[in-house]
Amino acid sequence: MASHRRPKQSSPRYTGVLTVTAAAAVALSTQAASADPLPDPNKKGVQAQVDRLYEQATQATEKYNGAKEKADALKEQVRTLQDTTARKQGELNELRDRIGTLAAGQYRSGGLDPALQLFLSEDPDTYLEKATALDRAGERQTAVLQEFLSEQRVLQQQRSEASGKLRDLDSVQKELRNRKTEIQGKLREAQRLLNTLSAKERARIAEAEDRANRASERVDLGNEASASGRAAAAFAAAKSRVGMPYVWGASGPASFDCSGLTSWAFRQAGVTIPRTSQAQAGVGARINSLSDLRPGDLILMRSDLSHVGFYAGNGQILHAPKPGAQVRYESIARSGMPFMWGVRIG
Repeated sequence: MASHRRPKQSSPRYTGVLTVTAAAAVALSTQAASADPLPDPNKKGVQAQVDRLYEQATQATEKYNGAKEKADALKEQVRTLQDTTARKQGELNELRDRIGTLAAGQYRSGGLDPALQLFLSEDPDTYLEKATALDRAGERQTAVLQEFLSEQRVLQQQRSEASGKLRDLDSVQKELRNRKTEIQGKLREAQRLLNTLSAKERARIAEAEDRANRASERVDLGNEASASGRAAAAFAAAKSRVGMPYVWGASGPASFDCSGLTSWAFRQAGVTIPRTSQAQAGVGARINSLSDLRPGDLILMRSDLSHVGFYAGNGQILHAPKPGAQVRYESIARSGMPFMWGVRIG
């Protein structure tokens, strides 16, 4: 039976990380020592409310991640279209210069061809509709004019497409701002509720969170050898991140949210998977039973598929669970999130 031992984290950027609840407890410990009041019966539901707010924050985080992924793709499309449009404009400028040279030559030789007069008018797009005028032009200049008008239509289409992408990007960026505001609001409300607790109650919550994080040092994972291929490599990468903090919207290497951990780990194995848990639910081979899972399989949690982690063996999930927590192993049965299905990649 394999027993996991978390590697020592010597970097000072990690040792300074405190959970939200632990930080609150440390802040209270600086106050003058005094007897803690008896627990207030009205505070019994505070932890449940905080947990619910954290769950809502993680759900909003996955929506934020999806919008950010879409925004990044739109930015790349807009950049490509703008580059293509700039090149196309350069080609049109060259064609215009060639047409101008033709016109200048004809003018010097005794007059401007009616076809070129038509082209140089305010509405050159009507040129091709006037076949009689086109017939007057020589074969060479006709080809140039046709090429110009064709390229001009392509340019207009590309500019229209770029404008549409920019409007889409503006809409997605608005959604990003809204999701960010929602997440930050949930976390502020959770902190406000924690601030209503006594020092003793807050210390108790911080201690419980610390125990959950430290449990990763001695978790029994059973037979990890059943992991194979790219999934095994991704799982190994994820195991190296145990102890790193949960940060919403983060995808490594020093902090993660749930789907940020899984997508980062697979990148280390040379595999690109979608950024969000909902999208990750649809890749690879679906595994419906917990008993059929192998270490390295992705496991989807909650009915809205808003949480994802790695199956670690022996009924354990390796994941970035929530705000204020660290990347850790945890019993699936005790995670408080229902298992939906697994995904096997590679």
